[in-house]
Formats: sequence, structure tokens, C-alpha cells
Amino acid sequence: MSENLALESPSMSRRQLLNFLTGAVVATTASTLLYPAAKFFIAPSEVSEDGSILAKDVHGNLIPAKQILAEPVGTRALVAGLNAEPTYIIVESDGTLHPWGIVDNCTHLGCTFPWNANENQFQCPCHGSRYDAEGRVVRGPAPLPLKLVKVKVEEEYIRFSPWIENDPRTGEKPWWV
Repeated sequence: MSENLALESPSMSRRQLLNFLTGAVVATTASTLLYPAAKFFIAPSEVSEDGSILAKDVHGNLIPAKQILAEPVGTRALVAGLNAEPTYIIVESDGTLHPWGIVDNCTHLGCTFPWNANENQFQCPCHGSRYDAEGRVVRGPAPLPLKLVKVKVEEEYIRFSPWIENDPRTGEKPWWV
């Protein structure tokens, strides 16, 4: 008894090939259009693996870096940083942000304070502590310099991360680590 083998062609028909190519073109075009739209509607991750966080305004909205960088040189913008602590970031003369931000909490009793541009100092209104432009104590009763955080522009937003290296102002291990 002999069995007949089917002699059908295993290759793809012309119609199948054209359907495959049409589908591939449609899928490629759709994905190139949908990816930017999806990226626009999905908010960037706020907290990364290294503990860094994106800067926010007083209402909890993300702050685009270009908004701060559009300010005049020397501007000290107050934003919400790590653990929602108020943090000053500084616009440098070359149009970038200073590599560290200064946390706006007095090291005496934790008061928040304004930047006094006329005297080029941070001045705590509660007990009279004063700090220079980099956060070093000029006048007590505050015992320690202000806490620092790392500042970097990532994509179009400002990201803060904990400062764990030596304090660049003193060259010593920071008190907040």
C-alpha cells in the first residue's frame, strides 16, 4: 500500500506576503505615532532606585527645568525637594543649576527662612541665625551648616538626590549622613 504525499507548495502565496507586508507597515507606523503620545501622557517616575526625587512646586506639580533656568542668574528658587523639604536651587552664570541645593531648615530649631538678597544671606527670623550664600553659619545660635542635596537636570526635569559625600564647604563628612 503506497501513501501519496501532498505536493503543496510550502511557500507563502502572493496574497499572504502582501498582507504580511501591509500589516508590518501599519504596525510600524502606529507604534512610531503612539510611543511619543504615550510618553507624553505617562508622568515620569518621581522616586528612582537611588532615592532621588523630582522637584515640585508648592502645589505638588513637577517643575520643568527650563522654567527655573529662564530666571536671571543668581536666582534662588524655592522648591519642594527630598521628603518635601523646602530647598533652594541656584541658577548659575553659565545657564545651568548649581550642583547642590540648600535645604531651607534652620539647624537650630528647624524653622524655615527666606533668602535676603540685599545682605546675601539666609536669615532665620525665629532666633536670628544667619547663613552665608552657601549655607555656612555666619551667626548663631545655629550650630551647623545647612543641609545639602544633589541637583541635576534629567531629561526636562530637576532631580534631587541625597548628598552623602564629603561636604564641599567643610571637606568633612556631612552631619546629616
